[in-house]
Amino acid sequence: MYRFSLRSAPRNLTTHMNRGIMKREVKEVVGGLYFGEAPRWHEDRLWFSDFYEHAVLSVSADGDLRTELSIDDQPSGLGWMPDGSLLVVSMTKRQVLRRDTNGNVSVWADLSDIATYHCNDMVVDAQGRAYVGNFGLNLDEEVATRPIEEVLANPKLADLACISPEGKVRVAASDLCFPNGSVITPDGKTLIVAETLGYRLAAFTINADGSLSDRRVWAATEGRMPDGICLDAEGAVWFANPMSTECVRIAEGGKVLEVIDTGQLCFACMLGGVDGKTLFMLTGDSAEAHIASSARTGRVLSASVDVARAGRP
Repeated sequence: MYRFSLRSAPRNLTTHMNRGIMKREVKEVVGGLYFGEAPRWHEDRLWFSDFYEHAVLSVSADGDLRTELSIDDQPSGLGWMPDGSLLVVSMTKRQVLRRDTNGNVSVWADLSDIATYHCNDMVVDAQGRAYVGNFGLNLDEEVATRPIEEVLANPKLADLACISPEGKVRVAASDLCFPNGSVITPDGKTLIVAETLGYRLAAFTINADGSLSDRRVWAATEGRMPDGICLDAEGAVWFANPMSTECVRIAEGGKVLEVIDTGQLCFACMLGGVDGKTLFMLTGDSAEAHIASSARTGRVLSASVDVARAGRP
């Protein structure tokens, strides 16, 4: 999730950045949301958080919307443990909640010693370990007190948290520029993290104990800010660009393979559907809290793509 005033940011990309836009048919799956984030394809439905509904929702491919869980905070990252328990990031409380298979909800982990501002996206591995990012700074406050160019050039850095399958918390990686959307490759050996304010996707080797090593730049995103991400079967990553109306497919190394025009600012994406070839994109008119929380302009869009999903979203 990415949020600060976009009034000072460019809404339109330059001509060279628009090369490769595909004219795929984009459909509205559901509208009338506040601000959708952190989508996951699970049990034949797209699950996602709506910040200002204070709820985890799910929608079928044909638009059947339902509420799965309501909480007393803004929910963000979602994931499932091996026993089927649902993990939900509680953003402003800097916690992760767990809803067990009997429907009981409890605090699974407290990240307040690691997260220096709101927590955001999360990915859960096959062993039940959860990797959770956080803003690292109050972007609204920073932009109000410093020129935006300075904030973006010298952002405060953040730690990525790892929660063990037993609920123990530790720092997995340090000095990230707003760690955001995350995926784990199908072999379980690589974690890819969007560094939103770093304009890049970072990769780490996942060691047997869940620790991370061998940090490297998986791809520079060349002026595009990566927010939510998902991985496909050819090893490419789709990422939402919250600074523009687009969802971008990029290869390791940084080659842009495809761009889809979303018509609204795009904050998150996920591959799903029966064959894994439906790209769901979560969009809205604004990421500014006072606007997004008062107007239901959020939507879930979909487009058919050529390559199916892969990995743990």
